[in-house]
Amino acid sequence: MSQWGTPWRRRLPRMAAVAGALLLGACATVVPRGAAPPAPVAPVVRPDTGPVVEPGLPSDSTRHRIALLVPMTGGNGGIGRSIANATQLALLDTNNDQLRITTYDTATGAAAAADRAIAEGAQLILGPLLADDVRAVAPLARRAGVPIISFSNDTSVASTGAYLLGNSPAQSIVRVIDYAADQGITTYGGLVANGVYGQRASTAFLRAVEDDKGQVLSLQTYDRAPASIGAAAVRLGKSAPLGAVLIADSGMTAANIVPLVRKAGLGSARILGVELWNSEATIAARPTLNGAWFASVSDTLYRQYAVKYRARFGAAPYRLSSMGYDAVLLTIRIARDWPVGAPFPEDRLRDRSGFAGIDGAFRFGRDGIAERALEVQEIRGGTTVTISPAPGGF
Repeated sequence: MSQWGTPWRRRLPRMAAVAGALLLGACATVVPRGAAPPAPVAPVVRPDTGPVVEPGLPSDSTRHRIALLVPMTGGNGGIGRSIANATQLALLDTNNDQLRITTYDTATGAAAAADRAIAEGAQLILGPLLADDVRAVAPLARRAGVPIISFSNDTSVASTGAYLLGNSPAQSIVRVIDYAADQGITTYGGLVANGVYGQRASTAFLRAVEDDKGQVLSLQTYDRAPASIGAAAVRLGKSAPLGAVLIADSGMTAANIVPLVRKAGLGSARILGVELWNSEATIAARPTLNGAWFASVSDTLYRQYAVKYRARFGAAPYRLSSMGYDAVLLTIRIARDWPVGAPFPEDRLRDRSGFAGIDGAFRFGRDGIAERALEVQEIRGGTTVTISPAPGGF
């Protein structure tokens, strides 16, 4: 079985949904200068030099200061702006005035953005998005005693004070293998791209199949070149028949690989995917993936969120933007018992009962990595269908 030791459908009981709210406000603190009181005999008027504006953010003794570190420009600017919009939408959807969220652009330097955020009084950092940026920011935040809740899914960057909200590839693989085992599949093959992602996917795949008492009969790696992919598919076909084949790569790449797998003699093998597939809007429209299974966070609430997002911002959100919304909901919940001016109560992040948001239930493990309740989806007839719902809580 999986890392939790029992079948997925029996692992997690229901958890109550998150409640709480917050309203984003902004103000400027101005120190006016006016005329001095007149003297008893002859009035003396001091010249008015105009208002004096305090440097940095305005002082605010009634709200917690939260920094959002995401790329607002550059190649990942679209994703970062979508996350920033999601945090704004979360604030507008709720009704609480305890938080002030300020966005800092990491595209011009994540460390510099973190330094500025900390200097301006940030008590909690949401972000960064990229693993390398987390590596740059984490030591600075740790020295300042400011926890970070990153949107990365690279588990290697989790550390003391650095929590990962991103969707873990390993958890997605464990979930879909558990489901496949429940359907009677016992023999597996795997195709994974060379690189760090592929290495981690391979480890998770082998462990998950072993835990479920199955067998991995062939695990092939490839470079992202047609000749290498074709050769890997041929090698995999020598282990036919197989009950299922995991393709640990993007949905677009997997869609191109599947015909090669079928041609290699694995026509009846069930295709299994990874969490990357859920971030691709056109995944269901790829005919070669019809019938494939993959595990991801639930899309039920996300679809409602996407409608509201489009209505407000005039465009569809990036799938990853929901993490920004959920990070705000998480902060709101903790802010209920967080006195203004006090350090962020980091121990509350490790609440074993977990949290809930657009992407469903989650909780942080001792390693700082978000453990998520995932659903299994099947690509079917141009759409995705939930075939094993995500549990509601832990």
